Amino acid sequence: MKKVLQGSVLGLKKHALAMALGVGLGLGSLSMLHAASPNVSPPSLKASAPHVYVVRKGDTLWDIAGKFLKSPWRWREIWASNPHVKNPHWIYPGDRLLLCSFNDKPLIGRDEGDGCEGIIRRHTGSINLKPQVRVESLDSAIPVIRLSDIEVWLYRANIVAPDSLTNTPYIVGAADNRLLGGSGQKVYARGNGLAIGQKYGIYREAEPYLFKDINGKEYNAGTELIEVASAISTTENDSGDMTTLEVTKSYNQEIRRGDLILPEYENELPSIFYPTAQHEVKDGAKIVRVLGSIGEAAKRSVVTIDRGVLEGAQTGQVFNIYQQGEVVQDVKTKKPIALPQEQIGSLMIFKTFDHLSYAYVLDSTIPIKVGASIQSPLASE
Repeated sequence: MKKVLQGSVLGLKKHALAMALGVGLGLGSLSMLHAASPNVSPPSLKASAPHVYVVRKGDTLWDIAGKFLKSPWRWREIWASNPHVKNPHWIYPGDRLLLCSFNDKPLIGRDEGDGCEGIIRRHTGSINLKPQVRVESLDSAIPVIRLSDIEVWLYRANIVAPDSLTNTPYIVGAADNRLLGGSGQKVYARGNGLAIGQKYGIYREAEPYLFKDINGKEYNAGTELIEVASAISTTENDSGDMTTLEVTKSYNQEIRRGDLILPEYENELPSIFYPTAQHEVKDGAKIVRVLGSIGEAAKRSVVTIDRGVLEGAQTGQVFNIYQQGEVVQDVKTKKPIALPQEQIGSLMIFKTFDHLSYAYVLDSTIPIKVGASIQSPLASE
């Protein structure tokens, strides 16, 4: 059963939520995530960019980048890394950031009491200091986006191939005939492969992602699963294909007969955001679902796009969102006419599957409809 979710979801530890600006989280090198930047000119600063900014609790990396840059995803191009400090790319509430200039290009770094001169010296490695260790809780580091906005979809939702769910164990009932899902409640699952003492998630199938191919034939690109509870397998029934599980945690939803039993997987946020290189992701990508809503998306919404790892999608990639203009009546010809397509926002992929991905709306100027297209940021930005 572990193969059901493997390949689509990273089995990473939940405690590593500190977000790095360039490298970090013990990864050593993120070269696989960084496509070579096609940009030649330096990033454009906002006219309102502050010369000094003190990081506040509640800030996100995207928020901070947006205070300085017209194109926030180019943040890593102007961040002054300090090679003499362990985890030099992490920033924390209370840090004082200075906007400096180096070789006629903007440079932002953490002030350590010696101003821009010290930031430049440390960035270029022209001073020889012993490594310093900064003692901070990883949970207090500035995240790339707000975890609370995506927590459900990051930790408790997955999209799997429909045929991968064949013969998956499922809930058939409860010891007290009530499927409430409270902690300590015993539930029964039918199906083979559940190991005694193993922790599992109880998942509910959501609406499948149905599309049509070039011939107009409908196909299922993936089945969405939402975790409604966690449980531990405790005993096997004499019949051999029934197992008792004890619910350890409920996520404010009742357990239902037919809910599926699968291994629990933990995921983490991407540590950076970066633009996609031209042709890195298959053209024609669109927003196909607004998660947790039947309406439109806005800033801080979570959406599904119709591109996954098999089409070149990776966590951390940033796209611009484009939406076709409304159809209006021409006042002279009285005929309907479509207004031009306009860029209305941006989003970042934070979780990928085979053919679909979850993305977070970083900003938007108007409500975003299902069907809006996404494109890589222009190289000139």
